[in-house]
Amino acid sequence: MIGWIDHLPIVPVILPLVTGTGMLLIDERRRGLKATLNLAAIIALTGVGLALLGLADVSPTQGTAQVEVYRLGDWPAPFGIVLVVDRLAALMVVLTSVLAFTSIVFSLARWHRAGAHFHSLFQFLLMGLNGAFLTGDLFSLFVFFEVLLAASYGLMLHGSGTTRVQTGLHYIAINLAASLLFLIGVSLLYAVTGTLNMADLATRIPLVPASDQTLLEAGAAILGVAFLVKAGMWPLSFWLPSAYSVAAPPVAAIFSIMSKVGVYVVLRLSLLLFSEGSASVAPFGQQWLLFGGMATIAFGAIGVLAAQNTARLAGFAVLISSGTVLASIGTGHLNVTASALFYLVSSTFATSAFFLLIELIERGRGPGADMLAVTLEAFGEEDEEELEAVGIATPATLAVLGLSFIGCALVLAGLPPLSGFIAKFALLTALLNAPGNVAAIPPTSWVLLTLLLASGLATLIAMIRAGMRVFWAPLERAVPQVRLVELAPVTALLIACAGLTVQAEPLLQYTQKTVQAVHNPHDYIRSVLSTPKKQSTPTVSGS
Repeated sequence: MIGWIDHLPIVPVILPLVTGTGMLLIDERRRGLKATLNLAAIIALTGVGLALLGLADVSPTQGTAQVEVYRLGDWPAPFGIVLVVDRLAALMVVLTSVLAFTSIVFSLARWHRAGAHFHSLFQFLLMGLNGAFLTGDLFSLFVFFEVLLAASYGLMLHGSGTTRVQTGLHYIAINLAASLLFLIGVSLLYAVTGTLNMADLATRIPLVPASDQTLLEAGAAILGVAFLVKAGMWPLSFWLPSAYSVAAPPVAAIFSIMSKVGVYVVLRLSLLLFSEGSASVAPFGQQWLLFGGMATIAFGAIGVLAAQNTARLAGFAVLISSGTVLASIGTGHLNVTASALFYLVSSTFATSAFFLLIELIERGRGPGADMLAVTLEAFGEEDEEELEAVGIATPATLAVLGLSFIGCALVLAGLPPLSGFIAKFALLTALLNAPGNVAAIPPTSWVLLTLLLASGLATLIAMIRAGMRVFWAPLERAVPQVRLVELAPVTALLIACAGLTVQAEPLLQYTQKTVQAVHNPHDYIRSVLSTPKKQSTPTVSGS
């Protein structure tokens, strides 16, 4: 019989769906009740995510990776929809839950009252994100992808305002185009292989005849482009800094994980579908990821130097993060990819904290203050809505905000003593740890190494410049009034980065085991396609 613990994999999908739907039935004026339900659901999701993380990290028997498969309706793959929990999926679910909790706590000060159905949309976004990380077939991946995008459209427009609406419509158009590419790519793969189950695809792709090889690669390439748009790989990233910079702070903070959905799917599918088992297509797309990721790092580094306000600076920092992980995946080096996963967690925490912090440090500054610091001629009239003062100002406010800003700068630039330095050091060490002597290191590794150092320097320069504008050249600014409920999430995320520094070795060991399983997907395929071992009580149907 199936026990309650066997149903845990579907909870991260069902719980947000039920909670979000239930909150739609509650009067919008009862925001306090909705906020309580939202927080309770996210706390429960965090607990479930940690339980799945522990379940996936159980010491495997007989040398196999731990993979938990949940078959909806008890239908075996590839005939039914499956949810798959392994170390990578569990890590992403936990990361999403942590960011969701801090974003919602921050929103309680004022932002959850800035528009209708904020809490429901937030839960539907979590449903789409968790489903995308846990699903085991492309059909449900498309469904979850559309759910998270639909929710993100509403959240992108949350708070209204001319700039937000204009940029939001641009964001919607770009993502609708990506969805169309996704659908075309999935259709081509199904036409060639006759299946959409990821594990089943991995077994059928090596058997595709040469006459259909071009169609297979076209479908895979189109599907890859759809997710690289979401990941923000250059030149598909022009929309991201503008969109993230105008979104409401708690929305931008949770959007930090959305760019990682594209990275996750690229990592999952590239190694699952085009592993060594399919020799003719094993290296498919790898060089594109490497060079595209390096171009994204360069574009992001130029962007942070050119950004004339802190919100756009944070948007370009997201691009540097995505480009670093994509380029690391493109190297095909297991240790590099493992270090990149550690970097993904660290940089996501830091960018999310930075998006929240920006709203706090900008209080008390006149609209256009960043532009005024660059050129007084650019100071325009006040065309943005003035934030209402909340909370009680204390003499230590600027000091706490300044220390938080320094913490974000250290992590994003990759400087000691926080986790950004550990992540960058691990990446550089893995790049230089090629077999044989130094001459065996490929030129692309040296280029990537240079870009990692250069992007860190560019981020440091940009953050120092932004910090001087905000804290050392106040331009008649008032001390911002900050509430504890707003400062606590920023502090919590930076403490998490400090925790990553202290526990760097266990987490790097976890990412190492994660990447080993992803690079060798045989256990994943076998677990998904095997006959269910646990059966519920059968139902006898009459004739």
